[in-house]
Amino acid sequence: MNASTTPSPVQSSPVGVVFRTFQPGDEVAFRELNEAWIAKYFVMEAQDRKVLGDPVAYVLRPGGQIVMAEREGRPVGCCALVAMGENTFEVAKMTIIESERGLGLGKQLLQAVIDTGVAMGATRLYLETSTKLVNAIHVYELLGFRHLPPEKVHPSPYSRADVFMELVLA
Repeated sequence: MNASTTPSPVQSSPVGVVFRTFQPGDEVAFRELNEAWIAKYFVMEAQDRKVLGDPVAYVLRPGGQIVMAEREGRPVGCCALVAMGENTFEVAKMTIIESERGLGLGKQLLQAVIDTGVAMGATRLYLETSTKLVNAIHVYELLGFRHLPPEKVHPSPYSRADVFMELVLA
């Protein structure tokens, strides 16, 4: 399914945050939110620059989607679903702005991303993360993601990736 036919769910959070799919003009917020997160914990890598520099070309056109989190019209988080083929999407570029962390928004954003994936026909969600991100791993596990054995891991373009997980939806 391409981005133009992707459902556009809008979900409200109990803490006043709205989750919605990508709209033209979200490119800058998607890039800035992710650059701030990456700079805090890691270093920008070639794949980061590529995806963040043109999310329409690298996420949306190939059949993926981006979910944005907004409070009072201001972007406070985002997460991409990158098409991998065979109804599989990678959960990528997930972040919440630092001033909004600790409110449960990461879990709510991830649930909105899972719901969006289901609406897009996903049967499997895949993700790569780092052992440095203990809280994120805990949220992934809470929402049903399971750690993959080494033989099921895809080579990663990110040197920081050392944890690989999946959520089977069907």
